[in-house]
Amino acid sequence: MVKYLSADTFEAEVLQAPGVVVVDFWADWCGPCRMLGPVLDTLSDKLPGVKFCKLNVDDDREHAMQMGISSIPAVFVFHHGKVVGKHIGFAPDAAAAIAALVEKAKEE
Repeated sequence: MVKYLSADTFEAEVLQAPGVVVVDFWADWCGPCRMLGPVLDTLSDKLPGVKFCKLNVDDDREHAMQMGISSIPAVFVFHHGKVVGKHIGFAPDAAAAIAALVEKAKEE
C-alpha cells in the first residue's frame, strides 16, 4: 500500500522513519507520474517491510525544494532518514531499477 504524504507528515513518515522508505515525488498533471503509480503499487505488495509513499510536489513545494526535486517523477529511497538512492523519470525498467535500489538500501 502506498501512503500519501503532506507537508505535515513528511518529516515523521520519511526523515524520522526507521528502515527503508520509498518516496515518489509526483504531480497530478504529470503523465509519466501517473504511469509510475501502478508500478509502485505493485512493488509495495512485493517488498514487505518497505514503506512506500507519494508526495505531491504542487501541494508541498517546501519539501520538494529541500530534496532538490527538479524533474518528476522522482523516486527517492531513504534508509533511516537519509537518501541512499534515486530514480528519475519513467521507463519500462522502472520497477526493476527501483527494486534494485531498495535491495541495496536494505544492505546498508
